[in-house]
Amino acid sequence: MRSRLLLPAVLAATLLATACGGGSGGAGNGDKTAAPAASGQAAATGSLTVWADDARAKPLQEIAAAFTRDKGVKVKVVQKGLGEIRDDFVSQAPTGQGPDVVVGPHDWLGKLVHNGVLAPLELGDRAAAFSPVALEAMRYEGRTYGLPYAVDSIALLRNTELAPQAPASFEELLATGRRLVDEGKAKLPVAVPVDPKSGSPYHLYPLQTSFGCRVFGTKPDGAWDPAGLELDSPGCLRFAPWLRGLGKDGVISTSLTADIATDAFLKGRTPFLLAGPWDAATFKAAHVPFAVDPVPGADTAPARPFVGVQGFFVGAKSANPILAQDFVLNYLSTPQAQRALYDTGGRVPAATAVLDQVENDPVVAGFARAAQAGVPTPNLPAMDGVWADWGLTQLAIVQGRGDPTELTTAMAGRIRAKIAAG
Repeated sequence: MRSRLLLPAVLAATLLATACGGGSGGAGNGDKTAAPAASGQAAATGSLTVWADDARAKPLQEIAAAFTRDKGVKVKVVQKGLGEIRDDFVSQAPTGQGPDVVVGPHDWLGKLVHNGVLAPLELGDRAAAFSPVALEAMRYEGRTYGLPYAVDSIALLRNTELAPQAPASFEELLATGRRLVDEGKAKLPVAVPVDPKSGSPYHLYPLQTSFGCRVFGTKPDGAWDPAGLELDSPGCLRFAPWLRGLGKDGVISTSLTADIATDAFLKGRTPFLLAGPWDAATFKAAHVPFAVDPVPGADTAPARPFVGVQGFFVGAKSANPILAQDFVLNYLSTPQAQRALYDTGGRVPAATAVLDQVENDPVVAGFARAAQAGVPTPNLPAMDGVWADWGLTQLAIVQGRGDPTELTTAMAGRIRAKIAAG
């Protein structure tokens, strides 16, 4: 994962002459070559198209305006639904109709790289400006493909009036929650959102990993191994009956949807909620007294939630690759641009300088700690074949529709067959 990342020679030769903000040394990711910047002559021709969803379009337009002022190059920010960007990019880029730059989550990487639509990025000494988990997420098969700007993960939201102290383990959490229910101070010991149609692999993953149960293993270089599915490992086979126990006791229920779980925490009906940062503003506005803690483990291993990293990617089929690299590396990487993106979206900053600026916000700091304990969601194309079976099997386990061990073993077999079939 730390191998040298090299741009094509034509880019390096053209761009290194005027790199602004770059340099040598490659601190943080093993890169040794300075990151590129466009020359004045190159920047005077062409234009760029950026695809972004509505949450990122406005700050990107302002950053693009600065690029236009400096370079005399028009940057068109096209607003698209986040759910459309990845697949439209894959289908349109080979025809020359796709964008030069897109913004999205890191787990798109596998599909985009395998379809040949992404160009690698040489971060150079810019890498030192970002958190290790953000950089790790933007690597695929030993190369870096994205410039990160935000991270998010599941954390434990705790009502500080009901539960003044953070629990040291999930067992302690359940004991506190059950006591509060028995005392009539709460309705639910903990709220774990479960989609009644697709389950809750994302929310349950930190608890699952505390049993030593991962989705995929890794290769010697640290990259995810698509042939190394681990969902029927010994740890997973211990997690399954434990999950069934929570379902049998009503602690985890398929009737507790995300909306119901969020509402329960909002109204003080539960002391604990497993959630991401997207609902924090609602709780703040409602003056809910809450703290954000890392998810406590349910077994002997650390609880490691999935970490999602948002970032910017350059199209391999871009008609103006020098300009696209310049815009991403020298304009979107600056502390000012990263702060503008934070101010708009409120996600935990991937840039450490911006995180330092907002660390006095206990909610942001709490989610940052939770993410530091996590692991990036595998960015393998094989993940597309994992989610559905994984979630449906969890539903069956929670509802008691079969032996947990047998259900887990059968699920892993189906997923392996899907991966093998491509």
